[in-house]
Amino acid sequence: MAFFQNCVVRNLLQMPRKLCGSAVGGERLKPGNTAAAARRSRLCFSSSSAALQVQERTLIAVKPDGVQRRVVGDIIKRFEQRGFKLVGMKMLQAPESVLADHYHDLRRKPFYPALIRYMSSGPLVAMVWEGYNVVRTSRAMVGETDSVEAKPGTIRGDFSFHISRNVIHASDSVEVAQKEISLWFRSSELVDWECCDHSNLYQP
Repeated sequence: MAFFQNCVVRNLLQMPRKLCGSAVGGERLKPGNTAAAARRSRLCFSSSSAALQVQERTLIAVKPDGVQRRVVGDIIKRFEQRGFKLVGMKMLQAPESVLADHYHDLRRKPFYPALIRYMSSGPLVAMVWEGYNVVRTSRAMVGETDSVEAKPGTIRGDFSFHISRNVIHASDSVEVAQKEISLWFRSSELVDWECCDHSNLYQP
């Protein structure tokens, strides 16, 4: 038992300073200072628990080709199984004015006119998903833009045929997600609700 405790303390003392710091309450951690190490351990786990409480939101849009191929349900299922919470969803024919704002950064690209025509060619399904680290995780779930490079198991790897018909859009940063959500949804269209498994997913 003593050997196990010493191993635990030694590991705590070697934890990166960036993660937990080198002192607790002004008390320097020294070899053999098991009380301070234990306090730092509690602080580290407390910080991790607090991080889990930070909920992000991201915009996910099933593009016209995804709607036409009837994979909307499959995509929703993947996000639900991943533990994310759906807080907004609507099907719409995207106005060109909204698409112009959404793809503003691509307006000088040679493929921009074709992109706007494609995105306005049929209905799409826009969704807002909420969860811990949802922006980065969603990007990993979606896969590479080019279907040739998208790995099997990702949404594009499984459903996309061509870079110009890649099924789905996902916000690429928290800041972009906030902008895109406000572009596609009014605040009254987003529903704040408590998921019954939230405590199991996000609390220690």
